[in-house]
Amino acid sequence: MGNTADNIKSAVNQVAGSVKQTVGKAVGNPSLEMQGAEQKLKGQAQGVVGDAKESIKKIIDKA
Repeated sequence: MGNTADNIKSAVNQVAGSVKQTVGKAVGNPSLEMQGAEQKLKGQAQGVVGDAKESIKKIIDKA
C-alpha cells in the first residue's frame, strides 16, 4: 500500500473519529465518545505508518 492510500485511510479515520467523539459528547454517550477517540488514534497511527513507509522508500531509492 502506498503512502497516498495510508494518508487517505488516516484522514478518514481521524475525521470519522472526531465526529463520533463530538456526537458522543453532545448526546451524553460516553461509549460513542470513546469509540471516536479510539478511531482518531487509529487514524493517527496509520499516518505514522504511511510516513515511515515513505521514509523507507526514499532510503531504498537512494541506495
